[in-house]
Amino acid sequence: MTVGSESMRRRLVLVTGMSGAGRSTALKELEDLGFEAIDNIPLAMLDGLDADRSDRPLAVGIDTRARDFTVPGLLERMTGAAPRFDIVPLFLHADDEYLTQRYRETRRRHPMAPDDSPIAGIERERQLLEPLRRAADTVIDTSLLTAHDLRRLLRARFTSDPQEGMSIFVTSFSFRLGLPREADLVFDMRFLSNPHYVAELRPLTGRDEAVGAHIAGDPDFAPFLEGVGELLWKLLPRYAREGRAYLTIAVGCTGGRHRSVFTAEELARLLRERGWRATLTHRDLEEAPGEPSVALETENSP
Repeated sequence: MTVGSESMRRRLVLVTGMSGAGRSTALKELEDLGFEAIDNIPLAMLDGLDADRSDRPLAVGIDTRARDFTVPGLLERMTGAAPRFDIVPLFLHADDEYLTQRYRETRRRHPMAPDDSPIAGIERERQLLEPLRRAADTVIDTSLLTAHDLRRLLRARFTSDPQEGMSIFVTSFSFRLGLPREADLVFDMRFLSNPHYVAELRPLTGRDEAVGAHIAGDPDFAPFLEGVGELLWKLLPRYAREGRAYLTIAVGCTGGRHRSVFTAEELARLLRERGWRATLTHRDLEEAPGEPSVALETENSP
């Protein structure tokens, strides 16, 4: 197929994954991004999705509750729709302990174990959906994500035109709160002098000029940034040639407020100066207090 005909195909994000992993949240966010969102339709209806001939991209949620759902049937329809759509399979999953906790909190029954414990349904569903996970272009682990985190990842992944090339997502984080599971490259800034131990700098962040001056004044900071730049200028074109739609670079320090924030800001600036499309966020600096996990109140509703 020619490049011109590929650009004419309607974009379709097929949202699948484990029940309780955030499918409904993902669909709502994609709808906010301009997608026409359709949730949990029978597989047979996939064949007629382009009847309206609209140019608006589609986001379709499919899970095991669909009355004619089978993994082979879905994979077959994905193959059949490929000439008409630019299909992007998105698979959401989470560790068993987090899915079990979400079912306990909502007191809902798992669709694959209505008369059994949630873990029994989770195990059955995970085994059933494994071929879909392997076929997905994008796999997101929502175990440690809030709804805000998931929305941020989806915005970074799907707001860009796929014809424009690879997007780069730069995030700072706190090692105390765990590595970002979506990270492709991780840089540890804990070797730098820590502004936390300077009384007047402690309440500030890496976005403040005084903190930035303190970190930039560390004799090892400039050589580090230069070395990371040289590495990225070699790696990024290779990732792009392999067809990567996006790449996540995570920069961490102990608290996620000073060294990682400043370094992420500087790294994003360098990337943009080089012509790369870089989205910047600070995971633990902007953490929303008390925000619920990505589990949804409507995820398991009949």
